[in-house]
Amino acid sequence: MDPHSILLRNASLPSRPGLHDVALCAGRIAAIRPAQGTAPGRGTDEVHNLDGRFVLPGLWDNHVHFTQWVIRQQRLDLTGSGSAADVLALVAAAVPAGTAGQTLVGFGFRDALWPDAPTRAALDSVSGTTPVVLISADLHCLWVNTAAARALGIAGADGGLVREAECFRTLEKLEDPDAISFEAYRRAADAAARRGVVGIVDFENADNLQLWPERVRHGVDALRVEVSVWPDRLADAVGLGVKTGDVLDERGLITMGPLKVIVDGSLNTRTAWCWDPYPGLPAGRKHSCGQNTVPVQELRTLMAAARNAGIGAAIHAIGDRANTAVLDTFEELGMTGVIEHAQLVQEKDFARFRELGLAASVQPEHAMDDRDVADMFWPGRTGRAFALASLHRAGVPLRLGSDAPVAPLDPWFALASAVSRSRDSREPWHPEQCVPAVVALAASARGRSGVQVGEVADLAVTEADPLTATGEKLRTMPVSATLLGGRFTWRDF
Repeated sequence: MDPHSILLRNASLPSRPGLHDVALCAGRIAAIRPAQGTAPGRGTDEVHNLDGRFVLPGLWDNHVHFTQWVIRQQRLDLTGSGSAADVLALVAAAVPAGTAGQTLVGFGFRDALWPDAPTRAALDSVSGTTPVVLISADLHCLWVNTAAARALGIAGADGGLVREAECFRTLEKLEDPDAISFEAYRRAADAAARRGVVGIVDFENADNLQLWPERVRHGVDALRVEVSVWPDRLADAVGLGVKTGDVLDERGLITMGPLKVIVDGSLNTRTAWCWDPYPGLPAGRKHSCGQNTVPVQELRTLMAAARNAGIGAAIHAIGDRANTAVLDTFEELGMTGVIEHAQLVQEKDFARFRELGLAASVQPEHAMDDRDVADMFWPGRTGRAFALASLHRAGVPLRLGSDAPVAPLDPWFALASAVSRSRDSREPWHPEQCVPAVVALAASARGRSGVQVGEVADLAVTEADPLTATGEKLRTMPVSATLLGGRFTWRDF
């Protein structure tokens, strides 16, 4: 059988004048030539007239917790809450009065700026015997009631709050990927494809090497997925002999990615590991400068084991002290890799990313979510917070992502925040850290800022030029089609 061919007629290409015909064959871009109007595409299986729509590289979300994103829709939505009282009202309305039932799980609270404190007693008062687990928007903190602490064996709750390691252990108890239907995963993947997404890097702490190929076999095939392995599954991955870049499924959609290690906490939970203390922490709160959640010596051992097995490293570092420690470890081991988040970086450390051959995987939408929290808890340092332009000027390759469900799995949000540092009509926050649209697009498309002959036909078709659109127009960019290896995963024309 001849390879399937598609001709995209009358396409606009960012930064190129005129209209073009883009020919695809066997999953690759076979030719790009001046448009031939409506001349028939002889020998072509499909011909589509784009009427001037823009063809650009398909987009990647380089940091996703996919199962968490899928099940977010099943959880009590706390994202609009502005206080502990707001959350308690939502819980009270969701808990059947006077009855015990299944665990109620909520998601999305951000307590850093609340005027009142979350307490276990207050949550008990509205939930009774129903176990309640409320997950913070940054996934680093839980607010739990007494019934949940007993049912799930949660230890060390500080007035009802559970942070970092105990939080992650509890999240694993709440998650059962086998209990989520393949249809739910397929809907989430298809929704991402409708926004021009062709691939994700999945940092879910799960048996991704087995789960994702199985999902593809059951029709979850709208995305390429690079899967990670966490420390507790590293030995298994090494035993299987898989290396970063290895293909894990028959269709070539799933590849082995990096080791993921979390070495500090988060800004909203005030556990990101910093050189300076957090102002105004509650009395008795430990770790005034944040937490080093994986000791540096342990990190070094894990990264060395991954390096020796041919597995790359993607290390979570948010605070400036965490970033320095991770940079030091990469340097000591002679490894290249990725630092995830890099939210607060010392001025002298920006150049070290480039010198060590490291990429920065960053989430620009977090800067919009956290700007007020950063102003309060990182005073005098926000000029080097979420510092995309500083990283870019230093020659550091950027990779944009969402950290979904922390922010929506929609690369256009990241693009908009990267180029404008603004949302909801607010004044730009540290506009000197904006990056040009061409930089943001490349950081969302695995380094591709345009389409070239010979490349895999992972493409997005948009109604407007992303290189000239304003930040707000980027945020709502209409996507007319997405192609994965020359196969339409979404089309609306």
